[in-house]
Amino acid sequence: MSLSMYRASIPVLVRMLNNLSAILEKGSTHAAAGSIDPAELVGARLAPDMLTLAGQIQRASDSAKGVAARLAGIENPSFADDETTFADLQERIAKTRRFLESVNAEQIDGSAARPIELNLGTKVTLRGDDYLLNFALPNFYFHVTTAYDILRHSGVPVGKMDYLGKVE
Repeated sequence: MSLSMYRASIPVLVRMLNNLSAILEKGSTHAAAGSIDPAELVGARLAPDMLTLAGQIQRASDSAKGVAARLAGIENPSFADDETTFADLQERIAKTRRFLESVNAEQIDGSAARPIELNLGTKVTLRGDDYLLNFALPNFYFHVTTAYDILRHSGVPVGKMDYLGKVE
């Protein structure tokens, strides 16, 4: 049996968003326990030319929404990038999950050969499977990983299993 485009996308994205939400919760708890201004963590970045924690969450959200919308051939919802608190970031993740969970397998399966057009400074067209496996998932994981790294670098007690989540 082959792996469907749906199974390779939506459940994977939802799982990692759940893990990201749990990591953010640890960040919020760490800030409260250590008398750290939560705004410092939300605004933290690894390097001056990189996005903040909030920016990484926003881009992970955008990446996930883009996968579902492009593969399903539906409109990608637009979310304002105005999150400034842990609660705001948690709501952004929740809205993203709700959108992903509204897309069903019938909308995505069969999209492997569908042309997906991206504007990356210039227009690039990829097959759906190449888009998912070689661009979209790596991009999504980059932003989730960077959010994890920002919190870890800031002293939040998270480890590899927080990133991976419960293995079932």
